[in-house]
Amino acid sequence: MVMADGPRHLQRGPVRVGFYDIEGTLGKGNFAVVKLGRHRITKTEVAIKIIDKSQLDAVNLEKIYREVQIMKMLDHPHIIRLYQVMETKSMLYLVTEYAKNGEIFDYLANHGRLNESEARRKFWQILSAVDYCHGRKIVHRDLKAENLLLDNNMNIKIAGN
Repeated sequence: MVMADGPRHLQRGPVRVGFYDIEGTLGKGNFAVVKLGRHRITKTEVAIKIIDKSQLDAVNLEKIYREVQIMKMLDHPHIIRLYQVMETKSMLYLVTEYAKNGEIFDYLANHGRLNESEARRKFWQILSAVDYCHGRKIVHRDLKAENLLLDNNMNIKIAGN
C-alpha cells in the first residue's frame, strides 16, 4: 500500500515455501540454509534445506542430486525422512523430517556424557541405521555427532550433509 502523503508501507505476510510457513533458521552452510517450516494445513513441523544452485559448480550440484536420490530410497526409523523436493531455476528445497532436539553434539556439550544405558541405546540406533544403509550399498561418509540428530523422543536420526 502507498500512502499519498507519506512513505511507502508494505505489509508482508509470512514467508512460505510451497505449503510451508517458514518459522526460523535451524542452521547455515556455505551454499544452503536450513529453515524450520510448518505445514499450513497439518501444522507438522519440518526442516527445509534451501540450496542456492547458482552458488554450486556442476560437480557439487550433481552430488546434491545424488544425495536426493539416495534419500528417496531410504525408509528407516533412525534416518531423517525426505518428504518433498521442490526446485526452481536457481533454488532447491528439500523438505525433511524435523528432529526437534537438534544435534547430539550440542546435547552432549550442554548436558555432558550419556549414562551407559542411554549410550548403548543410541549406539544401537546408529548401528541399526548404518546396517540398513550398508544393506542397500549406501555409505554415509560423514557420520559425526553433528549429523546425528535427536527427535522429540530423544531417538537418533541420522542426517545427510
